[in-house]
Amino acid sequence: MASIPEVQKIPKNAGVAHALSFRESVFQRFDRVTFFIGDLSLFVFQIISWGCRLKLRQGTFVKAGYQIGVLSLPVVGLTGMFIGMVLAVQSFFQFSQIGMESRMGAVINLTLVRELGPVLAATMLAGRVGSAMAAELGTMRVTEQIDALKSMGVNPIHFLVVPRVFAALLLIPVLTLMADFMGIVGGFAYSHYILHIDAHQYFEFSRQYVTGFDLLAGIVKSLFFGGCIAIVSCYFGFHSDRGAQGVGNAATAAFVTSFVLILVMDLFVGISLDKLYYYFNPAGASLF
Repeated sequence: MASIPEVQKIPKNAGVAHALSFRESVFQRFDRVTFFIGDLSLFVFQIISWGCRLKLRQGTFVKAGYQIGVLSLPVVGLTGMFIGMVLAVQSFFQFSQIGMESRMGAVINLTLVRELGPVLAATMLAGRVGSAMAAELGTMRVTEQIDALKSMGVNPIHFLVVPRVFAALLLIPVLTLMADFMGIVGGFAYSHYILHIDAHQYFEFSRQYVTGFDLLAGIVKSLFFGGCIAIVSCYFGFHSDRGAQGVGNAATAAFVTSFVLILVMDLFVGISLDKLYYYFNPAGASLF
């Protein structure tokens, strides 16, 4: 006769131990997030302090400006053009159901200048430039080049970080305008030559609904995005772990964190700009 297996007894304190381990993991995560926020705030304070104290390193600034601005123009322009075409394709199907195809220009251009243009340019900048910044500074940390700068009496934040932050702040509005322009061109070209939308009505409704404040709102957003990308990327590069894997993790963390912060800032900056607009103009008419 087969023996009946004994039922394994569960220790009485197993549930308590599980609860304690869960509580400890929550506290550890909270501690890491708090440390990250505090350390990043100190990093930003040092950037502002050194940026206001001494002149920029022209060599580093020009090199960073070339990498951020000139080399990013083709990919931002090409992506913006296809985004405009995609908006035209999707808008036409919806607007044709209610006979308002002629108003497609207002929807496409307003979406581009207020939202997609700044977010698209910032995303391309985070993927192409932000990861490269983190990888470059991470490699310098691993190979002790940053420590060598300190030993020579050169502040690494002023020498390496401040020029990159100022270059990003200066050039991301240009990239945003490029994305807006190419998106408008792509959306109009597809709407007029493929979908046969009248060009006069396309731009007339765009002129009525798209204002200078919409374009300004997109540029203001891009300034927040550019500063965020440069600061976060440089922070993760400066705090990279040792080895090739540490540099790769820093580049990945820089892009992911920048992208999440771009979306969060897009929401709150957009709400703030709308409230500011209606505060000075309660009627809702165009300011300029």
